[in-house]
Amino acid sequence: MHNANVVGVDGSESALAAVRWAASDAALHRVPLRLVSVGAGTLPDAARAADETDRHRWLDSATRLAIEIAPRAQVRPELRRGAPGSVLVEESGRARRVIVGIRGLAERTGLPVGSVAELVAMHAACPVAVVRGREPGPAEPSSILVGVDGSRVGEAAVATAFEEASARRVPLVAVHVWMDVAIDPWLPADDGEWEEINETERAVLAERLAGWQEKYPDVEVRRVVERDRPVRYLIEHAENAQLIVVGSRGRGGMTGMLLGSTSRALLHMAPCPVLIARSPNT
Repeated sequence: MHNANVVGVDGSESALAAVRWAASDAALHRVPLRLVSVGAGTLPDAARAADETDRHRWLDSATRLAIEIAPRAQVRPELRRGAPGSVLVEESGRARRVIVGIRGLAERTGLPVGSVAELVAMHAACPVAVVRGREPGPAEPSSILVGVDGSRVGEAAVATAFEEASARRVPLVAVHVWMDVAIDPWLPADDGEWEEINETERAVLAERLAGWQEKYPDVEVRRVVERDRPVRYLIEHAENAQLIVVGSRGRGGMTGMLLGSTSRALLHMAPCPVLIARSPNT
């Protein structure tokens, strides 16, 4: 089942939240849904049988939940063996997107985000949604929040954000934060100089959005340009968002980086689900 939403299932509440999000997303975009539960590759026979019993039960519960949310979607439960993160990364090679909860059943609940979620976010070949924080109810339209940095990788985030805003019929808040370090003490500038820089950055944002606004004329776009730190500003403005969309790394990231500092920080701190968009070969 190619071009499907793939969601990790392990019996945790976090995984069920991921199933709910993935099923709603599958129904919204009319794509299949694969529920994947990964058991340890090497177990004694008795332990393996018990593990398979548990995982089939978890998959049954997840399947019922997914069908309840997306009755018209094609839903396929699957039991795999191996390391959960590695299996989901492998699945990402043929998936539309991979969806994971913030932490698994076996991971410490004190951690902001689990090791499997972070591994998948870093190494997946397709977009990854990490479901955390609150989920909007049916009466809460809210918005899509996208970080725009002007990079090639960031272009994938803009494209994905417009698609999501159009499908969900909510406004898009495009945030361009042009200073991510506190340079004031080292680079004196008067208000006029800061405003000149701000105008230049507004033009950068307008240029990045122009073609997409023409492609999605139904999407209401709210532009925000700020001199601030990206993570702090995005988190502060995510209180009214149902989803944050970011690139896998920003314009300040090195080519070899798998996940930029802003994207990684949002996985740990965002108050709503985070979707990490990817361009080919990123």
